Amino acid sequence: MSTPITATALVPMGQIVITPAALATISSLDIIHGLGRHSRGDWGELEEEDKTANDQSLKSGSRLLSAYHGEAGARFWIITEADRSVTTILLPDEY
Repeated sequence: MSTPITATALVPMGQIVITPAALATISSLDIIHGLGRHSRGDWGELEEEDKTANDQSLKSGSRLLSAYHGEAGARFWIITEADRSVTTILLPDEY
C-alpha cells in the first residue's frame, strides 16, 4: 500500500487564467504540474536570485513568477499577482 503525498500550498492563486497561445502549446498535464509546483513555492527554472526574490515576495506580498518547461519542451511562465487575486499561465514571448 502506498502512502499518499500531501503538500500545503504556500501561494493562494486566486482566479487561474491562461492565454490562448499557452493553452494551445502546453499540455493539460504540464499545466497541472506547473500550478502544483508554483503553489508549493517550487519556482522552477529561475536563477537563484529570482528564487530568493520570490521567497521574499511570499512574505512581503509582491508578485510571484515561476518558469517551467513542459514535456514537449515548451517554456511557460506562471505569474501570481501581488494581491493574489489572479494567477496567469503564459508563454514568455507574451509578456
